[in-house]
Order: sequence, then C-alpha cells, then structure tokens
Amino acid sequence: MEIQQQLLEVAKEFGAPVYVYNANQIISQYHRLKNAFKPVDVKIKYACKALNNSAILKVLHKEGSGLDTVSINEVLLGLRAGFTPQEIIFTPNCVSIEEIQEAVKLGVHINIDNISILEQFGAIYGDSVPCCIRINPHILAGGNSKISTGHIDSKFGISVYQLRHVLRVVESQKIKVNGLHMHTGSDILDSGVFLQGAEILFDAAKHFPNLEFLDFGSGFKVAYKPGDITTDIEELGAALSSRFLEFCEEYGKPLELWFEPGKFLVSESGFFLVKVNVLKQTTATVFAGVDSGLNHLIRPMLYDSYHHIENISNPNGRQRIYTVVGYICETDTFGWDRQLNEVREGDILCFRNAGAYGFTMSSNYNARFRPAEVLIYEGKAHLIRKRESFEDLIRNEEEFAL
Repeated sequence: MEIQQQLLEVAKEFGAPVYVYNANQIISQYHRLKNAFKPVDVKIKYACKALNNSAILKVLHKEGSGLDTVSINEVLLGLRAGFTPQEIIFTPNCVSIEEIQEAVKLGVHINIDNISILEQFGAIYGDSVPCCIRINPHILAGGNSKISTGHIDSKFGISVYQLRHVLRVVESQKIKVNGLHMHTGSDILDSGVFLQGAEILFDAAKHFPNLEFLDFGSGFKVAYKPGDITTDIEELGAALSSRFLEFCEEYGKPLELWFEPGKFLVSESGFFLVKVNVLKQTTATVFAGVDSGLNHLIRPMLYDSYHHIENISNPNGRQRIYTVVGYICETDTFGWDRQLNEVREGDILCFRNAGAYGFTMSSNYNARFRPAEVLIYEGKAHLIRKRESFEDLIRNEEEFAL
C-alpha cells in the first residue's frame, strides 16, 4: 500500500493529531549501522530519550540493541520493555548521587560526567562497582551550540583538560573504570569530527588499564529536507573501524566499540499527522492553522528545525504557498512559506522525520491533550499509546475546596 494512503487510513481510524512510526525503517537503520562497523565488536545502545514508547523499545531489543538512558525512569522503562541491566547504560547529567545509587541497585552500567559525582561514587563504592567516565573533548560538532554537547561551554562531560584531576580521584578512591564515553552533539556530517574525537578518546584511554569499551555517543545527521546531505555511515564505519582496531593493538587487548544513536534509528521512521482547522489569509500571508502546536512538536520552535510538510489529502492539487501554524497561544510556527498542494480545511498534513524528539518532548501546555501513537509493524497499524483525555489531564490533582 502506498505510504500516503496508509497514513490517511491511520488518521481516519485513530484521529488526528497522531504520531505514526514505521518499524521496518527502524530495523533497517539499526542493521545498516551494525553492518557499517562489521570488522569490530560494535554494540548499539539506542538513546531512548529520542522516542521511549515501550513498543519501540521492544522492536529494537528484538533486533539485538542495548539501551542508552539519561534518567532513572528511562532505566525502568528499559527494564520493563525486556532489556537486561547489562544491556543498559545510564548517562545522566546534573543528577544527585542518590539517583546514581538507584541505578547501581538496578545493576546497569554507570556513566559519570562530573568530578563531584565521581568523588562521591568512589567514596561509596571504591572498586566494587565499575563505572564509565564521560569526557568532554571540546569539539563544536554540528555547528549549532543548541545541539552540540562537546564544546567548551557545554554542561556535559568532564573536560579532557581535567584528565589529570580525574586520574587522581580514580587512583585515590580505587575506582574501577571500565569504559570511556564521548558525545560531541547532533547533525554531524564530517566523519573527520568522529575521527578527531576518537584520537582524544584514545589518548585518554591509555591512562585506564582496565577498559572494556569505548563509547562514541552518536550525532549522525539524517535528512530533513529533500536532497539533504547526511552522514556517510559506511565511510565513517570503514575509517573508524580501521583506526579502532589499530588502537586495540596499541592498547594490548580487544575492546568493544559502542554507539548511542537515537535520531539516526527512529527519526525517518516517524510521521506526524495533523488536521487543518482553518485557513486564514492576511494582507501578506496565507496561514494553515492545524490542530497541533508546540505542545506536540516543539523542535521547529526550540531548535529552528525543519520538517518537510506534505498535504496528503490532496496529492494532486495545485501548489500554493502557506505558512503552517499551530493552535497554541504562542508563536508556534511549524514552517514559513511552504509550497504545499492546495490546502483545504479538514485536510491532513504530514510532517516527515517526526520519529525523534517529537512525542517525548510533548506537553500539556494550554491544557491540550498529548496525541496518540501508532506503530506500523509487519504492515499493520497498531495503537501503542492512546490519545489523552481530560481525566488524564487532572489525574494527579488533589481536591482543594475554598
């Protein structure tokens, strides 16, 4: 069935707005990444903050993926979806030592990204619980500080220039470090950025004799616009695998190579379907106002991100220019001056590349309900999250009488 027709049927059956994910695309991306690094022992840890519905986690777990988590609740979601503790890495930032201790009790890999927590961790556990350390390599990746996490002013990781301090803490507290981690950011096109970061991580790794893995995070760029340039995963895989194997020879034993892709695995699988509520023409602009807003998809407003928009209800209509806006009492513009097939009130518009950081960043702003989620698995549409109701909105309120 043609994808546009299938999406229209989903909108008809489950209503709009609705997030729709194609499981086949997720599975394909997972195996593409695994195959790109075939010469080495590569482990994929899906960054579930991108899309944490349990159905998606189960699909990836079935294919052999591990899980990257950034909160204790994401750890619990992973365990609930069937991941073992050994398959999960916990990489929070700016959390309390108490949350770290909760994760230790659950048995997952601990990744520490600041010296204060490292000192507290060592004082509590010594060499009885191994940990990974997150290094900030001071690389501005992707060219956008909003999505770059490895630059000098980033809150993420321990500066590579503080390595001597880290080593003193590790030695004095007898901490067993079994992994080093680095994540430079998102939308990285140049494989040279990964190789530059790799050399920094390799240099740091020489100071830790008991490593089992090196974790390079992720940040692979996917296509948001037609004709977008994307990260050449196969080129990167060949270059980094070769250098990684060389380093393992220098280090004296084989190590596992870890990646934590989120957007790369799920972004292109996702479609966000909205209904056109109203057409509003001003002296300068024709607005297509839809039944959604920044409460459902905040990326265009938060990051100036581009999502390709199509009118799937009128695929053969004459193309006209519209500015697509939401129904929230804020400036929630999805796209200025977009060329769309003629839009009519009631039409279904489709936002592409909506699988990552869509539903997971949604909210109830303006007392609006969060949308349903649907997974297309083996050709069939499955409802994997119901649309919220008013009862969901007030569920945790306590009665207060004046």
